[in-house]
Amino acid sequence: MPRNRVVQVVRFGDADGIEVADAPLPAAGPGQVRVRVLASSLEYTDVVIRRHLYLQTLRREPPFVLGYDLIGEIDQIGEGVVGLRIGDCVADMTVLGSNASYRTLEAADVVPVPEGVDAAEAAAMVLSWTTAYQLLHRAVHILPGRRVLVHGAAGAVGQALLALGAGAGLRMWGTARAQHADLVRSLGATPIDYQREDFTQVLTRGFDVVFDGIGQDGYRRSLAALNRGGTLCGYGYSASVQRGSRLGGIMLAVASVSLRAWLSGKHARIYSINLMRARHPEWFREDLARLFAMLKAGSVRPRVVGRIGFGEVVDAHRRIEAGGLDGKLVLCPA
Repeated sequence: MPRNRVVQVVRFGDADGIEVADAPLPAAGPGQVRVRVLASSLEYTDVVIRRHLYLQTLRREPPFVLGYDLIGEIDQIGEGVVGLRIGDCVADMTVLGSNASYRTLEAADVVPVPEGVDAAEAAAMVLSWTTAYQLLHRAVHILPGRRVLVHGAAGAVGQALLALGAGAGLRMWGTARAQHADLVRSLGATPIDYQREDFTQVLTRGFDVVFDGIGQDGYRRSLAALNRGGTLCGYGYSASVQRGSRLGGIMLAVASVSLRAWLSGKHARIYSINLMRARHPEWFREDLARLFAMLKAGSVRPRVVGRIGFGEVVDAHRRIEAGGLDGKLVLCPA
């Protein structure tokens, strides 16, 4: 019988609360498939989850298995499943449970992965690139030529926003550390060294749109960087996580941003990929399939900076939490 190893949170807090353990091999139930996991991304969101600051998993108590997304090969099919076969390669966004050797998925949720696509690169697209695509084309609907600022431009979502935004004809700027300036330029954007430059003063008239997954000072400076009538799109709060803020205070800051934007003649939208998927499940499938087609064609390529095994996961979490990575770390169980 195959061995099933999993990455689980045994206590909330720092990376020492993670352990790799053996787990029972799951079986596909009605309407499900079981997959052998080929690749599963490690996300900053995993850090937020293990620190017990992620709203969607707030009611979960340890132990539970981490793993926000995966690429897997179907090795078992449950009763009533049609249109899928043993050996098919599929993707899903699961929020939890995918940092594993094997897991089950709802057959109706999976997205086919084109033949010949690299599994680690495909995994890097599931959360980060789908988030970026939907921010650009579902949440804001930005017209070509608009001036757009992306915070955390060297991160996974930031890189995807720059690459997809440049391809859509947007004028892009990105905040990043000085050592990542060349990377930002290579993605078609103007780098802003946030440690030495004031991004609120870069454009006299301000930006048309700001994408902010950091949420420094409750998004106040991002609002200040906008022109009148501009739009802030918030999709994260990593600065508050790094400060050790409590979830209640974080949610209050997020909730108040729309009012502050309205009072200043601007707009604010808070994006959640899970909320959008719940409301429009077909969008998630369509958007991820479109991104996979682009990956297959070679028109985009996510940056994978490390393919790791189970023994490297705890250190990988520390690296992600420390910041400064310029691409994805991907767990490849095989």
